[in-house]
Amino acid sequence: MDLKELGWNEFLEKHFNEIKTDGIFPARISRVQRERYWIYCSAGELKAEIPGKFRFKAVSVSDFPVVGDWVTAKIRPEDDLAIIESVLPRFSKFSRKVAWHKTDEQVLAANVDIIFIVNGLDNDYNVRRIERYLALVRESNAEPVIVLNKTDMCSDVQEKIEEVRSVSSGVNLLTLSALNHEGIEEIKKYIKKGTTAAFIGSSGVGKSTIINCLLGREKQKVGAVRESDSHGRHITTSRELIMLPGAGNVIDNPGLREIQIWAEESNLDEAFDDIKALAINCKYKDCSHTNEPGCAVRYAMETGGLDDKRFQSYVKLKKEVRYLMTRKAQKKYNEKEKTGKKISKWSKQIDKFGKKNPTGGFWGI
Repeated sequence: MDLKELGWNEFLEKHFNEIKTDGIFPARISRVQRERYWIYCSAGELKAEIPGKFRFKAVSVSDFPVVGDWVTAKIRPEDDLAIIESVLPRFSKFSRKVAWHKTDEQVLAANVDIIFIVNGLDNDYNVRRIERYLALVRESNAEPVIVLNKTDMCSDVQEKIEEVRSVSSGVNLLTLSALNHEGIEEIKKYIKKGTTAAFIGSSGVGKSTIINCLLGREKQKVGAVRESDSHGRHITTSRELIMLPGAGNVIDNPGLREIQIWAEESNLDEAFDDIKALAINCKYKDCSHTNEPGCAVRYAMETGGLDDKRFQSYVKLKKEVRYLMTRKAQKKYNEKEKTGKKISKWSKQIDKFGKKNPTGGFWGI
């Protein structure tokens, strides 16, 4: 396999050269299923695993390899298995907060150049969900492209286009009917050799159908959706990096049931740049846009210059991001306290036993 066609670039080459040793080679994660890995490398596709020392050094789930990651690996000759030594730095990553109350990052795909945000133009159409996805993609360092699929099932396509454009300033928007193979050529223009694109969206929006169209064959399983709400069953159950013949690479993702925000406030403001631009004209710099006099944002809503639902979406996401920042700070403080207690314990052991240790070292270390 040609590493450059897989996405290898100067950024990765630089970091690999800093740590490479004899027997180590670069590879890209193509599939992950539980704790089993598959990698693409110059020798082809290989099965791989991570050793115990890798698990020991990992601080959080985000440290483990994900689809799209570039890793260093070596062959274990006795069973023809690759051992993953390390994960090379990511130049982009699409993440969300892990489920439940734990404050941790879940990286869904790494080293992606373009992220197609796919939304169906059937009963699944949801402009608020698009806003949320945009906030996450802004954080990823990849280029967002909005894809409105199933034009064959929508009677007011142009109206939907205008609505989406009103919440996605500066973001390219494509419309297509993957079922009828219409509009696929426009997507192909983005996926050039050496680039990687990821498709995200809820289950049933047509991500796998689009990828099958790009491949020219039925590789990804597809399923029907419920007529009541256009939600689909999770036919795609794992992420996979797929090489397109004569083009770049794509990552298919299972439908996302939950999209918990993992983003900085600055990137959220970028996703809502229209509100940010209005806020500059508020009378007070710290305006909360609730009941302060001279609020440009409230005035825009009252005069029809800003959709109230968009503002409420912004407020909701802002609260989520600020809560996340608080949780992150608390987690960092707790980890610092934990480390401090360990150091204090070791210091006491040294003071008490250091001179009596017959081996010449210190007890407790």
